[in-house]
Amino acid sequence: MRYLVLGSGRMARGLVHFLKRRDPGARIRVVDVVASAARDLARLAGVEAGRLDLASRKAVRAAMQDADVALSAAHYRFNVMLTEEAARTRTHLVDLGGNNDVVARQVALSPRVARAGITVVPDTGLAPGMTNLLAMWAIEGMDDVESVHIRVGGVPLEPEPPLNYQLVFATEGLVNEYVEDALLIRGGRLLRVPSLTEVETLRFPPPFGVMEAFHTSGGASTLVRTLRGRVRDLDYKTIRYPGHAARMHALKHLGFMGSEPLIAGGARVSPRALTGLLLEKHLPSGGPDAVLVRVTAAGKRRGRRVTVRIGLVDIFDRATGLTAMMRTTAFPSACIAWMLGRGIIARPGVHPQETVVPIRRFVREMRSAGLALRRSK
Repeated sequence: MRYLVLGSGRMARGLVHFLKRRDPGARIRVVDVVASAARDLARLAGVEAGRLDLASRKAVRAAMQDADVALSAAHYRFNVMLTEEAARTRTHLVDLGGNNDVVARQVALSPRVARAGITVVPDTGLAPGMTNLLAMWAIEGMDDVESVHIRVGGVPLEPEPPLNYQLVFATEGLVNEYVEDALLIRGGRLLRVPSLTEVETLRFPPPFGVMEAFHTSGGASTLVRTLRGRVRDLDYKTIRYPGHAARMHALKHLGFMGSEPLIAGGARVSPRALTGLLLEKHLPSGGPDAVLVRVTAAGKRRGRRVTVRIGLVDIFDRATGLTAMMRTTAFPSACIAWMLGRGIIARPGVHPQETVVPIRRFVREMRSAGLALRRSK
């Protein structure tokens, strides 16, 4: 099997780790526009490396023609183009997503992808990603689904004020979550609500204790449309330490996340881009982290009310050096790529993961990889 990993950032390391463990005989090639970054990861992981500028379709096409499955850990702005090139080169593709509009454009390409006989699964990872599949697992066997509530967050084990947050993925994706509206189902209707709103409190085992959760964009992704008509209420909220939402909401309200350029000192400045740069500069990024996941579904099975809870608390792995966010984001995506390569998923076209991934097999693979998913009724 030949895998092509596009990008060599934080998540790429987790992708390579899973693929090497699950498919030890495979050929894995990591490419990046910064050749030295790709080489550093390749040297660390014992895989191949190369330089690739995703702005060049010709170069992308050549790289994908030499792969059975491509995994994109690059910015979501490339994903429509990558989907088109996947169809041209007949290469399966998974990506880490991050933007609802981009995913919709990819899904619109499904007929072309299906004619090529390959499968594209967008928006994989943690949330959206694994949580979509956990939600489907939670409602499995229910005749009537009343509600699905998804709560997920990556948090530092050693929080530092004022935001009590550390960078575990690109700031562009983080700011995007706080800027765009969140999609949800309420009373059977598809709704948009502002991000950073409807803050609630949750309790987790020590050392976390009381945490907060609030709406952010993108986390439910395709799930709201997949389950529309089947569930009355579905929402996704991000978990943080208490007070985080209020501080980020203040920045948003004051315009620090706006996209319209301003004139400052004779230069045109994008507040959103500047905020991202400042977060990158001043937030910690190297400390131990945790990922908290809680999915709760309520409904009826054979006329009896049931509530299913699925939980995960994953901690930075000192043995491998993989952060909890790397593990919980990259492992699900790499697992789906492996399933595509092995023919376990064999449905041509562009498909939301919750419609094509064999969920129980996926859960077994995640547990085998060290993610201690727990399910209770």
